[in-house]
Amino acid sequence: MYDIYVAGSGIAGATVARKMAEAGKKVLVVEKRSHIGGNCYDENDDYGVLIHKYGPHIFHTSIERVYEFLSQFTEWYMFGHEVVAKVDGKLIPVPFNLNTLHMVYDKEKADRLEKKLVDTFGEGARVPILKLREQEDDDLAEIADFVYKNVFLYYTMKQWGQKPEEINPEVTGRVPVVISRDNRYFGDKYQGMPLKGYTPMFEKMLEHENIDVVLGKDIKDVLEFKDGKIFDNGEEVLGEVVYTGPLDEFFDLKYGRLPYRTLDFEFEHLDTESFQGRSVVNYTVDEDFTRITEFKYLTNQMDAKGTTIVREYSKAYTGENGEIPYYAIINDENMNLYRKYEEEAKKFKNMHLLGRLAEYKYYNIDAITDKALTMAEELN
Repeated sequence: MYDIYVAGSGIAGATVARKMAEAGKKVLVVEKRSHIGGNCYDENDDYGVLIHKYGPHIFHTSIERVYEFLSQFTEWYMFGHEVVAKVDGKLIPVPFNLNTLHMVYDKEKADRLEKKLVDTFGEGARVPILKLREQEDDDLAEIADFVYKNVFLYYTMKQWGQKPEEINPEVTGRVPVVISRDNRYFGDKYQGMPLKGYTPMFEKMLEHENIDVVLGKDIKDVLEFKDGKIFDNGEEVLGEVVYTGPLDEFFDLKYGRLPYRTLDFEFEHLDTESFQGRSVVNYTVDEDFTRITEFKYLTNQMDAKGTTIVREYSKAYTGENGEIPYYAIINDENMNLYRKYEEEAKKFKNMHLLGRLAEYKYYNIDAITDKALTMAEELN
């Protein structure tokens, strides 16, 4: 018997497991996949290039305790992640900022618009596109319209499979216009990648005398959940169970499937020094894919022979073998469905839900690490 059982070895599960182990608890981590690390898992491809198997993951945070915690298990390759979007054949920085402004408009007009943006919102402000679209000033409305159509609208339609009228205004509101010349995609204090990769970081996190790891098994292969109680080989579990997987699938889709978007990845190795000269290019209007990542720029592998890229295609999650639920489609109808599953989970008093899938919400790496640290404190 263990003091705590953790279903999943991604950032949520690994963080809880480590903190509980350090507190003297015996921990069993049960991972359905054949490897640890969840969607952050990385590995060398056949050409020796370190790739992110489940799409690019860039660490960024301003939360000191998150940075301090993860820094125990890795050194960092610190860099400011920059993204460009291909619009009308031109690569422009996103989020839309003052540099983008001067690429889109002629100098006289760009100077005028820049002054108006600074005077209205202040230097360094990150203005949600929704707020900008509410402005009565014609110039500000023009900027908002350009960003909405060329950076947000069609990209979101591809990413989420929704028509313009179906797009939640809250999603629109998260798209900023940045009143600065900082091309970095994120504004956090710490930005970068684990120096030797995410997988070695996770290996160190789970390397503790109080942690056992089982791969290739579902939590329900190890534990029995019955009548509000949890059993391990017929003996009732009196400790805690942290579940990080999809909640609807845990309850065998009892109330129906929770909608998600999934991704198809098309990896390609090219016998050339560089493909696009940068880590990420978003395709906001044209092409079926949403973005192309070139890994050597993301993970500081500029000495690598050749280059490996990946194209991302977004589609509806069906639960078919090999598909992974990535992004919860959050709206009132889906949240009502989720709450039915949440009520089922509450019948097990020592079962705790943590992470994107278990909580049916979006988390960045730092936010879920912070949440996991808090849960570990509460369970102790």
